[in-house]
Amino acid sequence: MDIVTVAYILGGLTLGSALMVILSTHPVRSVLYLIVTFFMISANYILLNAQFVAIVNIIVYAGAIMVLFLFVLMMLNLSKETEPKSSIFMKLAAAIAGGGLLTVFISAIKKASLIDPSTVVNADQGLVKNLGKVLFTDYVLPFEISSVLFIAAMVGAVLLAKRDKQIID
Repeated sequence: MDIVTVAYILGGLTLGSALMVILSTHPVRSVLYLIVTFFMISANYILLNAQFVAIVNIIVYAGAIMVLFLFVLMMLNLSKETEPKSSIFMKLAAAIAGGGLLTVFISAIKKASLIDPSTVVNADQGLVKNLGKVLFTDYVLPFEISSVLFIAAMVGAVLLAKRDKQIID
């Protein structure tokens, strides 16, 4: 089995699991299908020789975000009685959002080109060493600015958490 066949099989499995996220009526099963989708996307990244992006995808999305989703679902304890009734406004907003997403998807498909994974230009392209080199030479200013923003966000979150605790006491 060549790499192009594997890419098509993984792509099909990814699309299938993503469709199951949408089509599943049970919220916990939907989240579990989303975890499978994230693992399939990571497998596609590995086929494209982007190991760092694959590992970050598994750690951040399949690990942290999915645990958060499962906790929220379990905390809400959804049932048929507690679900909000859907109004005509909600259906209209969903149709407009779906139409916008379909438009973006169609325009992306028009501009896309098929890539043959077997023709690798640079075998070291997706490695962490090369990513770090580019990040700390060409993009050092945006990297440092984003680190300052992250630190400011963490300090702000700590201050907000302490302020709320002082008001309660």
